[in-house]
Amino acid sequence: MANKVKYGLKNVHYAVITENDGEITYDTPKSIPGAVNLTLSPRGERTDFYADDMLYYTASTNDGYEGDLEVALFPDEFKKDVLGYKEDANGVLFEDANAIPKNFALLFEFSGDKNAVRHVLYNVSPSRPNLQSATKTNTAEPQTETMSIVASPAPDTGMVKAKVEPGQAQYNTWYQQVYTYVDSVEE
Repeated sequence: MANKVKYGLKNVHYAVITENDGEITYDTPKSIPGAVNLTLSPRGERTDFYADDMLYYTASTNDGYEGDLEVALFPDEFKKDVLGYKEDANGVLFEDANAIPKNFALLFEFSGDKNAVRHVLYNVSPSRPNLQSATKTNTAEPQTETMSIVASPAPDTGMVKAKVEPGQAQYNTWYQQVYTYVDSVEE
């Protein structure tokens, strides 16, 4: 049964992408706890061609999505795996200005009135998360971290995203490995 509405964000995971001679592989997904918000807007343009005094042809491009991922705190492991932070022998974590961020697959789940639908974005480019905090007053208001992201088509398949609903075979193993497109189902 399909959802009529969606709400909630949970089970956010990332899987670092490795490219070797044009072949894309994904690391085992790792959790990013404390998901707060994911906001994505489509990227791409629509081209209108006019002829015979009317709209004769329309073409659209799909360049994926861009937006923000907000979490309680990005884990240090994520910062090392994706953003290239370095940890020294004393356990001090350093942000390296020369580090080149790695692209990753982003897996997550939206709740709904009937089902929790799981999603993956295949080729996410990160920015550095914001750094902010505020003084504590009579209440301790938690501060979050937000990272701008761009989700582009995967370079090997052109796939931007996928989703799975409960009852499909891949649902229960969604966070164990990044599910990739299967051209045909063998019977």
